[in-house]
Amino acid sequence: MSGHSKWSSIKHKKAKKDAQRGKLFSKLARKLTVEARRGGGDIEANPALRMVVEMTQAAGMPKENIDRAIKRGTGELPGVVYEEITCEGYGPGGVALLIEAVTDNKKRAIAEIRHILTQYGGHLGEVGCVTWLFDRKGLVVLNKDEVDEDKVMEAAIEAGVDDVKDEEDTLEVVFPPEKFNQVKEKIEGLGYTPELIELTMIPQTTVSLEEKEAHQMLYLMDVLEDSEEVQKVYANFDIPDEIMQKVS
Repeated sequence: MSGHSKWSSIKHKKAKKDAQRGKLFSKLARKLTVEARRGGGDIEANPALRMVVEMTQAAGMPKENIDRAIKRGTGELPGVVYEEITCEGYGPGGVALLIEAVTDNKKRAIAEIRHILTQYGGHLGEVGCVTWLFDRKGLVVLNKDEVDEDKVMEAAIEAGVDDVKDEEDTLEVVFPPEKFNQVKEKIEGLGYTPELIELTMIPQTTVSLEEKEAHQMLYLMDVLEDSEEVQKVYANFDIPDEIMQKVS
């Protein structure tokens, strides 16, 4: 199972813990502010903002927190000005890493990311060194126990998705980003609630890791995503299932 798939599942479980301690809410609030500043505070006219609002609602973020973050972005409330940055680099075993951050201090964020990578077996690379290894895609993750696989497949084909992958206890629907709303409506029209629905970066090729490197890689991913500055981490690692069961 490839890195984006494996980490999506781990991330989904980890997000519940993050929400309990407020970490996830803080990250989502930053993203709301950025998207509202970029495209306005009306979710009907700003699809990117609407997507983040749906993510915050799924995470259980209070409505007043959502409204405040949007108003900070539109300038209706005072607040910190955030910017988005992307760092590229490598992890243990030569794994390619794309790290998206939202920060009010670009230099501080890059320094923190560089420190984490260096500390846990990785390093920053030049701009463009790994971006070409990833494709922007939409991703829906469904719990297999809660869906009819044949119905999901039919809806996916009708929506024109790229692939439907069977990943043990989940189904992953991969599709072009411009079909995001169409696929979402198809899945929800079946009465299903995805475990995860997002725009993501999917690797074209993967790097297989042995047990020691797998341990290091998963720990690095966890530390990076624990940073309040970091929004998302994409990686092209592949961990065989027998090793994954040992290290996760």
